Amino acid sequence: MARLTNKQEKFVEELIKGKSQREAYKLAGYKTDKMADKTIDEAASRLFKNSKVLARYEELRARLVKEAEDECIVSAKEVLRELKRIGFADIKDYLSYRTAKTVVGYDKDTGEPIIDYAQIIELIESEKIDGRLIQEVSINSKGVFTFKLHDKMAALDRLGKYLGMFTDKVEVSSQVNNPFEGLTTEELKLIIQKL
Repeated sequence: MARLTNKQEKFVEELIKGKSQREAYKLAGYKTDKMADKTIDEAASRLFKNSKVLARYEELRARLVKEAEDECIVSAKEVLRELKRIGFADIKDYLSYRTAKTVVGYDKDTGEPIIDYAQIIELIESEKIDGRLIQEVSINSKGVFTFKLHDKMAALDRLGKYLGMFTDKVEVSSQVNNPFEGLTTEELKLIIQKL
């Protein structure tokens, strides 16, 4: 491709950035001080129609589109990796839990401690965990704590299907009417010859 002048290249770059032809023409350094907007628009349009300029614009635009598509495309490998993370996630990577004896009060008569058992849940700091695998963390108005990872079984099922480990069995039953039923071999041969 033939090289563009510096002004032509700047014009194309500004168009790629989203500027209008008029803005790109001005930013490219063309003399526009004494020109009416209509005249600038006409000059910018002629410049854009220049075969070298148009070819360069299409080249940069195609590159930009390709880069955007590459960033947006999710590969099968990425999906499988995420399903694997979900399928093999362990809740102990996010919290620990145990039952502990706790003193809930003291007997009025003897002063002896009243012991009960309480569930102790300790969460790992959010900065230290992979939050992508967590579906829900909440405490409702009654103080009930809820912690859910994404559906492990659904992820494992999808992985298994992808790997061909599971197949869905479909049973089909049907009654088909055979229009040639009852015809002799000779009659069938005659029909074939007519075709």
